[in-house]
Amino acid sequence: MMVPMTATRRDETGEEALTTVRSEAAFRAAREVMPGGVSSPVRAFGAVGGVPRFIARGAGAVLTDLDGNSYTDYVGSWGPLILGHADERVVAAINKAAAKGCSFGAPTEAEVRLAELVIARVPGIEMVRFVNSGTEAAMSAVRLARAFTGRDAIVKFEGCYHGHVDALLVKAGSGLLTFGTPSSPGVPGGVTADTLVLPYNTLSAAKDLFAEHGKRIAAVLVEPIAGNMGCVPPAEGFLAGLRSLCDQHGSLLVFDEVMTGFRVAPGGAQELYGVQPDLTCLGKVLGGGLPMAAYGGRREIMEQVSPLGPVYQAGTLSGNPLATAAGIATLEALAEPDVYETLEARSARLAEGLGQAARSAGVPVCQTRAGSMLCVFFTEGPVTDYASAVRSDTQAYARFFHAMLERGVYLAPSQYECMFVSLAHTDDLIESTIQAADEAFDEVSRGGSSES
Repeated sequence: MMVPMTATRRDETGEEALTTVRSEAAFRAAREVMPGGVSSPVRAFGAVGGVPRFIARGAGAVLTDLDGNSYTDYVGSWGPLILGHADERVVAAINKAAAKGCSFGAPTEAEVRLAELVIARVPGIEMVRFVNSGTEAAMSAVRLARAFTGRDAIVKFEGCYHGHVDALLVKAGSGLLTFGTPSSPGVPGGVTADTLVLPYNTLSAAKDLFAEHGKRIAAVLVEPIAGNMGCVPPAEGFLAGLRSLCDQHGSLLVFDEVMTGFRVAPGGAQELYGVQPDLTCLGKVLGGGLPMAAYGGRREIMEQVSPLGPVYQAGTLSGNPLATAAGIATLEALAEPDVYETLEARSARLAEGLGQAARSAGVPVCQTRAGSMLCVFFTEGPVTDYASAVRSDTQAYARFFHAMLERGVYLAPSQYECMFVSLAHTDDLIESTIQAADEAFDEVSRGGSSES
């Protein structure tokens, strides 16, 4: 059955619609004191139109906004909440830690425990350093790779996002590769001069690049499952091919598993695909909903990090007790029997139901999924890289987004983001989502209006 709406109004057709009075007022106030009224751009609903929902609380897989409207949530704080909102084990761990102190700027036993859990599960990590965000993790991994190899060039892939580090805010132009062109004002061209950009999932382009520039490439940085242009899994042999190229040319392979770590498998995408990187960036699930990230890898590389080695990196709140406690509680919960089997089954059922709903309505879509990450691209596909992802009909997605929102389902307010399934998404919630999608795709096929 559908998630109930606790605050509704009637639209011009007489149908029930959501009341957004308090969210509208909060958004007006926010825009006076915060750029765009938000702390991160996509939250502003700019890609889909309409009023962003200001959230009052979350429980399990359900969000409730300021106006009392409830939504089945597939954003999950953009991936961390694999156990759902306000999971009792995580909340209890945070409360217990907070009662002892929120931050010390000194080592704690909890950091050691979390590090042990990470090393035990992630194949490519022998030592780990905790930081506060995925941006910090990627920035630090790049610095470490350059120091370890004595080289400057970094390879990244178009459509892969590694945080707002200056050197990684680069977009590709036409052709097989592009030397760094900044994609944000405020980033000097010289900062990105050693960033080389390739199309995702195109191993032949990587081979050509290494043939010409292999001696100066410090590392290849890649999302093993791209999650920031929608969900785009790696082509068969792509990751293994990158591993081989790095081995041949003395470069490091760095997996950005901020999104995939502990989500697609206990050991992340590197376990799922059987390809082991030299360095790994982690975040999101690692912190159980609190700010927490990490980078780690082979011992000989990590021993170059200060205070053991010369590569400097520090953070006042790194490994803070609250985030560490939330991370431990989350990873311990994920070690329980059948967790990933349950996630797989529910994610597969959701993907199947969404696909059938689109086909029944005659709406052309391309579905992608990797474990509990999935996406519905409004294009016939296939979607294998950034160029094919951006062929999506973003206006159709906006109509779908608002049709689902009106039916109590909260999706990412952008075509180019993932849906995340959590353990809190019960079978009933999955089925109610599919029911909503049946109606929403039908509305899209009839050219239903979206908020502007």
